[in-house]
Formats: sequence, C-alpha cells, structure tokens
Amino acid sequence: LEEITTHYIDVYKKEMRALGVSDADIEPKATESLEAMETMIQGLIEKDIAYVVNSRDVYFDTSKDEKYGAISHQVVDDEDNQSRVEHNAEKRNPKDFALWKACGSDEDICFETSFSKGRPGWHLECSAMIEKHFAHTHSNDEYSIDIHGGGADLLFPHHENEAAQSRCSTGHELSKYWMHNGFVNIDGEKMSKSLGNSFFIKDALKIYDGEILRNYLISIHYRNDFNFNEEDLLNSKKRLDKLYRLKKRVTPTKASKPNITFQKAIMAAMSDDLNISVALATIEEMISEANDKFDENPKDKGLKKETLANIEFIDELLGFGGKEPFSYFQIGIDEETKEKIESLIVARNEAKKAKEYDKSDAIRDEISAMGISIMDTANGTLWEKV
Repeated sequence: LEEITTHYIDVYKKEMRALGVSDADIEPKATESLEAMETMIQGLIEKDIAYVVNSRDVYFDTSKDEKYGAISHQVVDDEDNQSRVEHNAEKRNPKDFALWKACGSDEDICFETSFSKGRPGWHLECSAMIEKHFAHTHSNDEYSIDIHGGGADLLFPHHENEAAQSRCSTGHELSKYWMHNGFVNIDGEKMSKSLGNSFFIKDALKIYDGEILRNYLISIHYRNDFNFNEEDLLNSKKRLDKLYRLKKRVTPTKASKPNITFQKAIMAAMSDDLNISVALATIEEMISEANDKFDENPKDKGLKKETLANIEFIDELLGFGGKEPFSYFQIGIDEETKEKIESLIVARNEAKKAKEYDKSDAIRDEISAMGISIMDTANGTLWEKV
C-alpha cells in the first residue's frame, strides 16, 4: 500500500511544482491518522450519534444532527441522490453513512480497532485528519478551519457528511467557507475515460510550459466548468508574453514598491470570491498603460522600478511573471538547439573581440535565421526566440 501511495504522491507533487504550486506545510496521510479516526468514532458512539451493526460496520446516525443538509441543501430522498448513498438494511436511516467498514476474510488492507478489523469511511478520514492537525491552531471556536475546497461533485454526500460528523464530534462547524470548483471539459465535452478524451497534466506539460498552463488554468473562475481548448491556451500565452515583454523593458533595475492603486484593485478582485477575470483585466490595463508611458519616456527610472514591483507583486500573489524575461522567451527550444545557439554566441563574441566584424555579422545572421534574436548587454549577450 505504501509503495503505491508514495508513487502517486510523488507524481502529484512533481506535476504541482511544475505548475508553480507550493508544497503544503502539512501533508497528512490517512494511514498515519488511524488513532485520530478511532478516537473520533469512539466519541460519536459514546454520544449515541454513531452505532455498530451486526457486521461490525459503524454508521453515523444522521437523525441526530439537526443541521444535516445545511451545506448542500440536498437530501437522500431526492431521486438524483439515491444512487450516491449506500443502501443497507442494517442502517437506522437511509441517509446514515459509514464511519468504519469491517473487512471480509479475503481483504488484506485492513486495520485493527476496538470495533472491528476494517477500514475508515471516506468522509471520516478527512474530518479526523483536520481535527488532528488544526483543532488547537484556530482562535475561533466556531469552526475548525477557514476554507474547505473540492470539486462540485463532492458537495453531496461527501462534504455534507464531513460537516455532520465533525459538527457532532467537536460541537462546532468544520469550515467557515466551502469552495467548490467546476469540471474540466475538453473542447466542449466532459473529460472522461469512457469518451477517451482524458488529457492529463503530465501530458500537457510535455507540450506546454508549466507557467503558461498555470496562467491558463487560473483564468477561469474556479466555480465555472473549464473548457480546455487550444485557442484559449494560446490566448493565455499571448497574455503572458505581453507581461514578459514589459518586464524586459524594465530589466535590469531594482524594484521599488507596487503602485498602490494597482495593488488595491488586484486585492479587491481576489477578495471578491477570487474574481480572477477582474484581476487579469487589471493586469492587462497596467501593462498597456506602462507600455504607453515607456513609449513616451523609455528611460523613466521611477516608472521602471514601480513596474517591476507591480510584476513581482503579480508573481507573489498569482504565481506568474517571476522568470527572467529572456529565459521565458527561450521556452520550447530543445537542449541541443540551445547548446548550438550558445556556441554561436561565443564564436560571435570572439570574432568581435578579434575585430573580425564580417565574421561576427555572419554568425549573427546565422543565429537570426534560426528564429533567434540576440541582445548585447552589460551582463553579456542575451537571446530569445522571436
């Protein structure tokens, strides 16, 4: 079990890092939190909110929670939800859900507890790990954590059941805010194995740079379904290109402080249920206005410092714009080609040093024919893909 889970955790982390997602401070594992799970279940049994049936399964009695249904505003009686709950004659109520499932004799991944040898329920794992790591860290006794997220399909029954068992176990709400993201579609169709249109992050990263993918993925409001298509992805790349072209105009320089009006506008948008559309529009406006000002006065040092600070603020908050501009515009060039370009640049510089200007010009033309633009700076010769 550990070998399998470790493999997929490592794959997940590698892909998230490629998208610029930082590692979490705490990354709990269900297998390392079994004591917390058993303690939570035992407490609910003692309160007569959970009960053990003849099969040694343990169920949560939803009739004991007056607020059950408050998160999703859905009930099991709804026809659409009938297929999403377990039907078991041993349950007191149809809405009751498993906190612990006893193992059959032929099942090998099981854990010993005072109720039975078995496995924790899906919902119970989450609640127990949250209480284990956050129960004593929050200053507000009204809830355990500030934000709980997940896909829209987890709203019921998963999050509803999480909230119920945590509420009855701790005496307060599990989360202050619940955030549910939409689904990923491919060219207008829901991504699924049955349709054969699954497109994984690992596949996308073979074609597109992680920063470009990040910019694209956050461009749609989290609650909306996401339609993954080539045209929108290219538009995101163009948007990021504009930001890096502006950054190239202000590099090298030292950043001062971000423009306060720009900073407040971005924060206001993100504070409004992560209104990314307004935030991106504000960034586009900043880029356009800065370029207009630089066209009038390319050497405005104060504006350069403020603009770089604006871009650093964007990177800190949204996670893009942090690369060195020339490095960004080298994305997509294979290592063999990069080595050839670097060798040609060295040869050109040696020719210039020897005052062999015809040779250096010929090398520059050769580099240009490869679709590469070069720039001589105080820090050496920089190059980028045109």
